Amino acid sequence: MKKGRLFVFSAPSGSGKTTIVKAVMAEYKELVFSISATTRASRLNEKDGIDYFFLDEIRFKELIEKNEFIEWERFYDYYYGTLRSFIESNINNAKSLVLEVDVKGALRIKKEYPDSVLIFIAPPGIEELKKRLSLRNTESKEDFHKRIERAELELSFKDKFDYVILNYDLDSAKQNVLEIIKKEINRE
Repeated sequence: MKKGRLFVFSAPSGSGKTTIVKAVMAEYKELVFSISATTRASRLNEKDGIDYFFLDEIRFKELIEKNEFIEWERFYDYYYGTLRSFIESNINNAKSLVLEVDVKGALRIKKEYPDSVLIFIAPPGIEELKKRLSLRNTESKEDFHKRIERAELELSFKDKFDYVILNYDLDSAKQNVLEIIKKEINRE
């Protein structure tokens, strides 16, 4: 039986990844968006099992111990991870998934699922990224600096990805990613 594939997106915050992933999901209705688990509280409009699987820290750590995550990470005092059962049930039913994870998580996924397609969305440069993040105006000065440090680390991993899309222009970047998805789906 044919199995589904994994399309894994990573990018520094402010690179346009979420916007590009939304375009992919709108264009390819057959793809399933992977829902991550987290220990952070749900926001006002978020629903358990749709936006995230919301878990308490004790349960999350139990699942880590049982190797129930393909990848997991701790960000800013919260845990985030990809549940093995969610991925396996979809790919075993010939459904391909789109995942948004950090670079280390993407590389762990590639190790476990070698036919995964890793796509890195890169900003045109660190100065442009700083500009985009400051225009958002959603972080404290300290968090802003943490995001920039993290972006520099994430950019150092981009050469380990199957595809790197430089997002100079959002429409062009979206189009490039849609072409990659089409090519990879047709290769299945």
